[in-house]
Amino acid sequence: MEAAQGKEFALRYELTAGALSPAADHSFVRPKGTAVGAAAVERIRAAEPDVEVSTRALDLASLVSVEKLAATLEAEGRPIHLLINNAGVMAPPTRHTTEDGFELQFGTNHLGHMALTGRLLPLLREGRARVTTVTSSAARSGKPVWDDLQAEGGYAPVRAYNLSKLANLLFALELNRRSTAGGWGIVSNAAHPGTTLTNLYASGPNLGRARPSPHEAIVRRLARWGLLVQSVDAGLLPLLYAATSPEAGGGQLYGPDGFGQFTGGPTRLAVYKSARDGATAARMWRVSEKLTGVAFPAV
Repeated sequence: MEAAQGKEFALRYELTAGALSPAADHSFVRPKGTAVGAAAVERIRAAEPDVEVSTRALDLASLVSVEKLAATLEAEGRPIHLLINNAGVMAPPTRHTTEDGFELQFGTNHLGHMALTGRLLPLLREGRARVTTVTSSAARSGKPVWDDLQAEGGYAPVRAYNLSKLANLLFALELNRRSTAGGWGIVSNAAHPGTTLTNLYASGPNLGRARPSPHEAIVRRLARWGLLVQSVDAGLLPLLYAATSPEAGGGQLYGPDGFGQFTGGPTRLAVYKSARDGATAARMWRVSEKLTGVAFPAV
């Protein structure tokens, strides 16, 4: 993991979406809240005193927020060399929507990231960036229902999550195809952290519930027993490998090398069967451009 050292190592503190401009020695993190963001900045500065780091406000459940952040960064004019699309919500028990009316998981996990990447494309191209989009092994079970991507006809928490994670993987692969065809100079890949002990298992499953969901308690118990769950630091390694290792290529998927991809060190994985069809990826791309109103250059 030598490639994850130095300035790029600051990204281990990235919370939901982050970017790095090494030429300017500047990285920024998107915090979940002001206090959390300030704490993250201080940890980065303690680890890498020479890095200039700052926070930016971003709500990936709002296309207006995405547009505002992109406009701010474009005005600043720094090329972006590295982008990790990592925000996520998982399995709210009842259907919720984003500010723009999309099903919350599909809208936040996929559409928000695609819109952000599209609006930042000039800066990403200028920086010949690497873009790593965080998916999940749940993408293996994802299946697009093309006439009901927003789950209006029937909402199932896990099914909607699986679709959003499949959409992440399809986006990462299609972005790399289009960059190669169009000469954009962007390397795009995907990674997942395995089963990692974060608040993902509490925040989503408890959304709208009067009584606590059992998800977090189950995962914490498995972690105490040393079964199928790893620490945040371990879960970050596949993401960091995909984002920074010179051996990690575009159009690839990375994740843990252990049993069932639950835990382990970073390795290249076979792209899941659900994401291998280029026509499906292209269709998801077109639909997502239409939904977000963010169009990428034609290739």
